[in-house]
Amino acid sequence: MSAELQASRRDATLILTLSNPGAKNALHPDMYAAAIETLATAERDSSIRAVVLTGADGFFCSGGNLNRLLENRTKAKSAQAESIDSLHSWIEAIRDCPKPVIAAVEGGAAGAGFSLALACDLIVSGTSAKFVMAYVKVGLTPDGGGSWFVSKALPRQLATEVLLEGKPILAPRLHELGVINKLVADGTALDTALEWADQLAAQSPNAVERIKSLVQEAQTDTLAQHFESEKKNFVESLHHRDAQEGITAFLEKRKPQYK
Repeated sequence: MSAELQASRRDATLILTLSNPGAKNALHPDMYAAAIETLATAERDSSIRAVVLTGADGFFCSGGNLNRLLENRTKAKSAQAESIDSLHSWIEAIRDCPKPVIAAVEGGAAGAGFSLALACDLIVSGTSAKFVMAYVKVGLTPDGGGSWFVSKALPRQLATEVLLEGKPILAPRLHELGVINKLVADGTALDTALEWADQLAAQSPNAVERIKSLVQEAQTDTLAQHFESEKKNFVESLHHRDAQEGITAFLEKRKPQYK
């Protein structure tokens, strides 16, 4: 079987599964195109409230396929550049998706696989999972936003260590540092992520989308800029039908039912 991105549904959650049997779900450009298209469809589908990204066969993703990269050395540099552009478009699609995206990690996440996990809004991980940016071990530098995400998620000295040494950092350490949201028993990451997705699906879709956008903007906004963005989003949310339902449900002591 070739590398592919498998899509399935469970209630209001879209499940995307990285699958590349025998290669620890190594990435391939075909996955990038499928992911971008699928996320675009999810954005337009109001019945989808959350997305879970996971890997098949007990492993999240081993990153790039070194044999394919070695083959690309015989081609024009533009071939690899185009492939990286596609990967980056996938990362951007995850960040820009209005629905919350949860990574369910088992086994390990390496290279661009680590980047994919970090691109998600939330991370659930099995206790023994390992995360590594080992580009330096084979004379390469990060792609997929790896150096950006690691530098944002970790203190500068630790980010430098992770990138320069290329050694694994274990899930419990990342959980202590606040990078992983939920640390769970091995083999239960997907179930936990799906349960969490169900909880998020019960929230106001309008508020969830706007909050995700605010968190994204906060990465680069000044406080003054963010004040304006918060004001705009609050006013728009107050006059949205979800606020009518949410406030009324709270006052009536019942669970809100968002459409």
